[in-house]
Amino acid sequence: MAPTAVSRRDVFRSIATTEYLDWPAYDSTPLYDQSSLTALTEDFRTVSGIWFEHSAHNSVERFVCQYPLSYVEFNSHDQYCGPTRYKMSQLFRAFLVKEIHAWDHETALVEYLRQHSETRRSLGFDSVPDQSTLWRSWNKRFSADLRETVERTARTLLINAQNAGVAVPRDPEPKLQYHNDESGPTDLDDQTVLEEAAKISDHVSRVVFPSFSLNRGEGCEIHENAYWDLQTYLGLRENLAANEGARSFIYESTRSRTPLGHAHRDQIRDLSIEEIREMYRQAVKRLLDEVAETEQFFRAGIVAIDITEAEPFTGDRTGHEDEIIGTKEKTDE
Repeated sequence: MAPTAVSRRDVFRSIATTEYLDWPAYDSTPLYDQSSLTALTEDFRTVSGIWFEHSAHNSVERFVCQYPLSYVEFNSHDQYCGPTRYKMSQLFRAFLVKEIHAWDHETALVEYLRQHSETRRSLGFDSVPDQSTLWRSWNKRFSADLRETVERTARTLLINAQNAGVAVPRDPEPKLQYHNDESGPTDLDDQTVLEEAAKISDHVSRVVFPSFSLNRGEGCEIHENAYWDLQTYLGLRENLAANEGARSFIYESTRSRTPLGHAHRDQIRDLSIEEIREMYRQAVKRLLDEVAETEQFFRAGIVAIDITEAEPFTGDRTGHEDEIIGTKEKTDE
């Protein structure tokens, strides 16, 4: 069956009535705006996760053609100035089609559009674009971030379709994973553990850091991610205070400029509890979305919950709400 107005309405009604789903992502948090490519990828993940569960939706290509893109602002990712023949949204869809089929060259996309006039019209093309135009659009007009977004989004669509039992044009490539090549248990010293943790934290930082913001002004000499790198560095080591850790971080970091301990503390302290909670929530969501794209996520597993037992704060909180990050009531909850 082909998507209908009723089936599309069913999908977006389901999203709107599901508490943990937000669409569009930029409308649910100040961390994103309509030009955010991270938000765009999350939106495709959210909608496609519900879309392919509908009995009327059995084509990845049709989803690409029908996903609503009118709210997305591509201007900041358009490297061209002046009038152009094709809109960025048209090209974005076209390159998604190319990516879900894993075609290496634009020639294959051109030939496909010649043979499939319905797809061509659904993408908004009155005629088939020539190969050179598509090549320039991808390599010259699209920013590097937008090209990466196309690739990530295509992979997300393939995984969600595959998980729902929908036939896909190709199998999505496996995600980068860190494995120990040696079989059997291995005793690791502290330095080896830190080196392995550094590999993982480096990968995780690419997923998590976009969720966090220090709300600094423009023109700052030290990159904001250096603060989050230092925070991660401190968290991976025991009994290391900010000042001492910042001094050690200078030598272990590959950055040319890193924050001092007091500057790091000042920046973190300026964040409100509400801001930290919102950013943390977004970071956890991004991590879950990342791991959801792996086959292992859908296997049975063991979850360990670490409970820290400490005396809870039970005094008068009036006037101290901003100082108390977490509290526990004397209940069984």
